[in-house]
Amino acid sequence: MNTSTLGDVEERVEALAATPAGSPLPKDARAVVEKLLYALETGLVRAAEKDSASGQWRAVPWVKRGILLGFRVGAMVDMSIRTANDHFGFSFFDKDTYPPRRLKLADGIRVVPGGSTIRRGAHVASGVVCMPPMYVNVGAYIGTGTLIDSHALVGSCAQVGERVHLSAAAQLGGVLEPVNASPVVIEDDVVVGGNCGIFEGTVVGKGAVIGAGVVLTRGTPVYDLERETIHRAENGLVLVIPENAVVVPGARQAKSKWAQEQGISLQTPVIVKYRDEKTDAATALESWLR
Repeated sequence: MNTSTLGDVEERVEALAATPAGSPLPKDARAVVEKLLYALETGLVRAAEKDSASGQWRAVPWVKRGILLGFRVGAMVDMSIRTANDHFGFSFFDKDTYPPRRLKLADGIRVVPGGSTIRRGAHVASGVVCMPPMYVNVGAYIGTGTLIDSHALVGSCAQVGERVHLSAAAQLGGVLEPVNASPVVIEDDVVVGGNCGIFEGTVVGKGAVIGAGVVLTRGTPVYDLERETIHRAENGLVLVIPENAVVVPGARQAKSKWAQEQGISLQTPVIVKYRDEKTDAATALESWLR
């Protein structure tokens, strides 16, 4: 698929997405969705891109419209897994446009047995390791050398760079609607600790370490003890965690008199330092594991 073909897909997606709800879609709608899913899986297009001039990540609305079109054009089918004697092992019912991806050994993706799924329309690069059970949703992008640990979720359209470690039970939120909403972005060499939640409108810069249990959203203020500032999502922009920041769960005292009398404090993420040799040693990824 070349650039001109992608341009044709974008044009058709925009035209099809404009078809009024309830109206029948043209016959080529499924073929257009298939082309888009192929382009997503091969990394030819992404649901979010980094602007080369401003350095800011932005959603690619037409791609997200195309993904939503796939749900509209799809039909509910039985995807249940049956045993040899035709007994049901697991029951699944979903749109036929979004089954689990069929992987090949040549894809170079290590999927350890135990219940993991990568959905159609997700790009997972060669060299990625998937520990069971984990899930990667449609529109997501996973760079090479990344490890997705047990019970981790990569939500729809989340963008994950190279050599990232998503620890056990880490949750990267998915964002399909509204189509211009910024998805979660995890840049290269980031370590995301266990039981973290990183949700819509959050960009984690290269080399950052997100400590276990940290929750980040677009509305979360992050207190930077090292630089004595507060990082916020302002003026419609996303929350950006600076490169190499080390973020841990913290607390700040509630302001009202009554709250102070009761000793109430609010949970808040805190940047306690920026990466140094000690941090690098503690977070080094083991190449033999890959």
